[in-house]
Amino acid sequence: MTETLVAGPIPKPAHWHRPLLVFAAAMVVLAVGAALMAVLDQRQVTGAGVWLKPLKFAISGAVYTLTLAWLIGQVRRGRRVADRAGTWVAIALSVEIVLIFALAGAAQSSHFNISTPFHTAVWAVMAASIALVWVMTLLVAIAVVRNPGPDAARTLAARAGIILSLAGMGLGFLMTLPTPGQIGDFQGIVGAHAVGVPDGGPGLPLLGWSTVGGDLRIPHFLGMHALQTIPLTLLALELLGRWVPVLSLPRARYRVLMIVVLGFAASLVNVTVQALLGQSIVHPRGVVLVAGVLIAAAVVASTVVVLHRAARARPQHARAKVQ
Repeated sequence: MTETLVAGPIPKPAHWHRPLLVFAAAMVVLAVGAALMAVLDQRQVTGAGVWLKPLKFAISGAVYTLTLAWLIGQVRRGRRVADRAGTWVAIALSVEIVLIFALAGAAQSSHFNISTPFHTAVWAVMAASIALVWVMTLLVAIAVVRNPGPDAARTLAARAGIILSLAGMGLGFLMTLPTPGQIGDFQGIVGAHAVGVPDGGPGLPLLGWSTVGGDLRIPHFLGMHALQTIPLTLLALELLGRWVPVLSLPRARYRVLMIVVLGFAASLVNVTVQALLGQSIVHPRGVVLVAGVLIAAAVVASTVVVLHRAARARPQHARAKVQ
């Protein structure tokens, strides 16, 4: 038995999902518009520029739907279900993004706002849209799992990416729960990004993630974009395989990617715990800090062991191939 040393070119989809592509293109245009408005319009909502949230959602939406459009194009079994699910994702996200931009234009909070019947209705529609996106993405994930590819590492990247993305999207629902302060003193807002501190405090540039308390947007963002992170990691491994001989072996790439996937999943759990404990992403401490160090050490050590064993086995593989 021999292994194909270098993976082939990135597989082209049998078809691109057109509604998702249209949505992604629209988000690029809206992101440019939001960036310009952020410069021209200095109004603020909850301590941040009114156009910062639309900008972030437009960029994230473009990246997410472009990846999903490519992924659906890889599906053979269950293509009709995946296609329809992708269309509903585009519709539901369109509803959400329209509401976000409309409320931003009015300099009003779109998320968690139930201060009036109108805002309650808007928030209910947005919540329903996101729930629909999650369910439709689940259907796409099932289709992806049922369609293994010829390369084990690429199959793992697609499956792990969309499953972790579902987990990250699901973590977003933690933000909809009322905080203790809101229960004791209702001010028309139910739910929050931050934990242990009010929303709108000091945060990281552009991202806005709290630097003084926990922030549930972090695990939500990291998990959701596993859909890009895991496949891009595999792409990097495949490119490195052109210069690092041991990574040209499919089995070695698969094992390294499995380590990355497990490390990513463990890190997602860790940053979720960190947020729930009210710890800032820039100031980890206690069990969160220890867990982070152990996860990093385990990923590095496991990768070294896998590559070392694969390098030792490679000469034997090369001799067997010659014979």
